[in-house]
Amino acid sequence: MSCLEEIRQRLASAGQTHVLQFWPELSEEERDAFLNELSQLDLAGLKAHCEGAARAAESSADRLDQHMQPVPPEFIGSVKKSDADSLTEWENEGLLQISQNHVGVLLLAGGQGTRLGVQYPKGMYKVGLPSGKTLYQIQAERIQQIQRVVDEKLGSKCTVPWYIMTSDFTLAPTKNFFKENNYFGLNPSNVIMFEQRMIPTVSFDGKLILQNKGKLAMAPDGNGGLYRAMVDNKVLEDMKRRGVEFLHVYCVDNILVKMADPVFIGFCVSKGADCGAKVVEKAYATEPVGVVCRVKGVPQVVEYSEILETTAQLCGPGGELVYSAGNICIHFFTRAFLEDVAENYESKLTPHVAKKKIPFVDEHGNLVKPTKPNGIKMEKFVFDVFPFSRNLVVFEVTREDEFSPLKNADGAATDSPTTARNSLLNQHCRWAAAAGATILDQQGNVLLNPASGITADKPPALFEISPLVSYFGEGLELLKGKTLQTPLVLEEEEAKVLQAQ
Repeated sequence: MSCLEEIRQRLASAGQTHVLQFWPELSEEERDAFLNELSQLDLAGLKAHCEGAARAAESSADRLDQHMQPVPPEFIGSVKKSDADSLTEWENEGLLQISQNHVGVLLLAGGQGTRLGVQYPKGMYKVGLPSGKTLYQIQAERIQQIQRVVDEKLGSKCTVPWYIMTSDFTLAPTKNFFKENNYFGLNPSNVIMFEQRMIPTVSFDGKLILQNKGKLAMAPDGNGGLYRAMVDNKVLEDMKRRGVEFLHVYCVDNILVKMADPVFIGFCVSKGADCGAKVVEKAYATEPVGVVCRVKGVPQVVEYSEILETTAQLCGPGGELVYSAGNICIHFFTRAFLEDVAENYESKLTPHVAKKKIPFVDEHGNLVKPTKPNGIKMEKFVFDVFPFSRNLVVFEVTREDEFSPLKNADGAATDSPTTARNSLLNQHCRWAAAAGATILDQQGNVLLNPASGITADKPPALFEISPLVSYFGEGLELLKGKTLQTPLVLEEEEAKVLQAQ
């Protein structure tokens, strides 16, 4: 039996022979590529995958309200509510772990940026900063700076390896981008890129979707594909070889992310946690973000769509929201926990349904770009492993300092290039005001000074501080008493000039 006939039979048993309807129209090269793609599918499990996706799309999520409890206070730390001594203790612990090369960071960068409207990896995006820096460059420079901070404070050269999980869509352009930019000053051997698995998309009636006449429409298996990808690409083995015990995981689109945050890492390590989640206080009761809580005593992220509005609006005795811990997809994991997940729990993760607008080829061979969701992507989420944690802790941070995601194209009310850019510039202005600087606009008018600070209704000053000058507002004593005219990017050279004045 030929390879084609064998695959045709297996497709038939799964009810998916329609994917070969354009076979006579394909060139030899296209046929070889298509056969190769089909042969790599789990055709034995294809029927269950497609039928399960269709069933899941029709069903509604179970309500979890009656089983929910907030995370107990003893498992929570907070930038705003914890005492200064504790914050210092946690920071010192984190710096110590980084100095001993025990900490790595892992970037989830497999998404396609559909809502942002670009055809390249989101990390390559420029939000319009005065410096013109991309998200990748900002993050790379933050890694360099935290290594410098640790080296200066503890007197030991250290390395924070950067693991970057890409997808079939983002691997090649990301690799090329880093090479073209000389890895933004990082040692290439410490930037480890790997690819997550792709799975077929499915129509609402359980049929595989064709991207073109000789290719299936595939999609990454969600950021929860991390755990399988770490095994596939021997990432856990690399971590062990390097002595990395703790991993700081985050998403590519958060312009304010603190890379290898020593306070967060130190808090998790001090609490003996195997798993940690950064959260922000929900802006309002029905904000569409997941909530970190417990369900039947087990840690979990409950999506806003899975609880009733009355539950979301529950308040404590002080008027605070009971379920206020908004998930921002910044996590801490021990390597031991990740190894445990890979060995014992990864196969138990249940995919989630994501209804998407998926371009497809219709029965006449015409490419169609749908205007409303027409298919299903089955995704796993990085937080799906929380229920397997033996000691999960939560660390609350301030939204204005640590969370401003880039999701949508400009014109959207939230999570756009404009809101991300303004978040970063406002943060840098706060740092400058706290350090004692006065900042002027192009006409010489005072935009902010140490006395007035900044207010939310003012547009941000075009004043940007390079991560290579300050990781999180530290080391800016050189700005005290200085008057600075914008637009201004405080890079290392400019900082040296100011220092000498």
